Amino acid sequence: MQNETTNLFRRRDTFFGICEAVGQDFGFNPLYLRLAFIAPLFFFPAQTFVAYFALGLVVLASRLIFPAKAAASPSTLGAVKADAPKAGKAEELALAA
Repeated sequence: MQNETTNLFRRRDTFFGICEAVGQDFGFNPLYLRLAFIAPLFFFPAQTFVAYFALGLVVLASRLIFPAKAAASPSTLGAVKADAPKAGKAEELALAA
């Protein structure tokens, strides 16, 4: 499985990636947040768009203030795995993920 390294705001399959970013930050499925935006969109479209973009500014500010640590490169994982004693299958899978 390949890790997606494209910026969330520049991906083609999302609308600025706001719901996905909030889902990643708080550890839940972004589909729930997307569904939560559907009903208010019909009744209060302007306020929903304002809330969505305000949430986007909060996500952008949090990503700029607290950038995510870079993922470990495969060579680093190999070095960690080589230095570790014989690990069980569960630990090997955790390292692979």
